[in-house]
Amino acid sequence: METALGELRGLRERFNYVAVQDKSKTFNTNLLFTLELGFMLDCAEAVALSAIERKESRGAHTRTDAPNRDDENWLRHILVRHSDDGPEIEYMPVVITDWEPQVRSY
Repeated sequence: METALGELRGLRERFNYVAVQDKSKTFNTNLLFTLELGFMLDCAEAVALSAIERKESRGAHTRTDAPNRDDENWLRHILVRHSDDGPEIEYMPVVITDWEPQVRSY
């Protein structure tokens, strides 16, 4: 995952030099695709950082070095915010309403 994060950061550096040749103000798909690429890179970095931060397996997030859930330490949301200093990781408690979390078995 650290390798993937490094690749994403390399792509972000390259993205900083992307130029949109089409200067039209309507139906500018080149501009749209460029903006969306930036948003996808932001999202991918947040996913990778969250995956590195979470030291357990939960749902689709699985780690070979931590194959089990750890509700005591990790029953919480991971929030990634982008700031001028780079991504910042915060946590938010999970509010349990109608359904208690359970181990999935297939």
